[in-house]
Amino acid sequence: MDAKFRKVLALLLVFALVTVFAVGCGGEEEPADDDTGEVPATDVKAAMVTDVGGLGDKSFNDMSWEGLKRAEQELGVEIRALESNEIADYEPNIDQLANAGYDAIFTVGFLMTDTTNAKAPEYPDVVFGGIDQFFEEPVENQVGLLFKENEAAYLAGVVAGLATLDSDLDDRINDKNVIGFIGGMDIPPVEKFEVGFIAGAKSVNPDVDVISLYAGSFDDTSKGKELALSVIDQGADVVFAAAGLTGLGSITACQERGALFIGVDADQYETVEGSGDVMLTSAIKRVDVAVFETIKAVVEGTFVGGENREFGLSEDGVGLAPFHDFEDVVSQAIKDAVEEARQAVLDGSVTVPALRTEL
Repeated sequence: MDAKFRKVLALLLVFALVTVFAVGCGGEEEPADDDTGEVPATDVKAAMVTDVGGLGDKSFNDMSWEGLKRAEQELGVEIRALESNEIADYEPNIDQLANAGYDAIFTVGFLMTDTTNAKAPEYPDVVFGGIDQFFEEPVENQVGLLFKENEAAYLAGVVAGLATLDSDLDDRINDKNVIGFIGGMDIPPVEKFEVGFIAGAKSVNPDVDVISLYAGSFDDTSKGKELALSVIDQGADVVFAAAGLTGLGSITACQERGALFIGVDADQYETVEGSGDVMLTSAIKRVDVAVFETIKAVVEGTFVGGENREFGLSEDGVGLAPFHDFEDVVSQAIKDAVEEARQAVLDGSVTVPALRTEL
């Protein structure tokens, strides 16, 4: 029995040694793929306060929201938007978000400049990003996010200035050599759109007549339609609107009265359903990029405030959308002229005016 017992113990010992050796060698195997595709974990919360145009403007409020949504998807940031129905809503909306523990708040639109200036010092632990807002003396938790709208509009003007001369492009092009601009409120970002558009059009068509009208509002689609009908009745066959929600009425006017349209901020062919029959292109302003990059800096702990940042063609902050449904009918001459204009701005041989006094 002793011999048999010793034999069993020996076998058990051999088995145990083999098992230990196998486990010890397990480190040589390929590590399991732990990439689940989940977004990184962060406790950062970011929000926005809209201008009076609100979400659904297919323009700069919606573009700001796109930047927040990208931060949610790629960075795991908790997001929220509060809409302003009137200017009096700006301050309480900011207070509500700041007191709810949001780490970054984006105030959208030039009209919120004074409110942002007043609120940023009250909440020093909150990062404030002012879309279309220039701050004379920004505090350390505040940054102005500005755009060279005039550069995007310059390219749009080149398109419009040549398109109105090209009767082969579309049967809605007439022989009047007139184009139109519809603005929302007469504030610096919209003035830059208007001035850049005029400068671009006249750079390729010096005799073109550009009719500019302002609605005095970013949320009045009826007024946008009325003004667009007016410029079309005066001979405009291409209309550019930088007017937020108001501009959607201008699209309808072009469809009803027979003119082509140039969108703004977003690629409005993609955001305004059923607009492709008139949407020649859009002057894009990448508000979404500015918002996302600011949030990313907050998440990574690299945010630097106390300054204003400007995004132009060279920063890929503005640009021109594709021609979409008009791609096959827009002449190569127009496409070449747009590219030449783009390169001229990038290499500094053309400085696009931003003020009416510079035209």
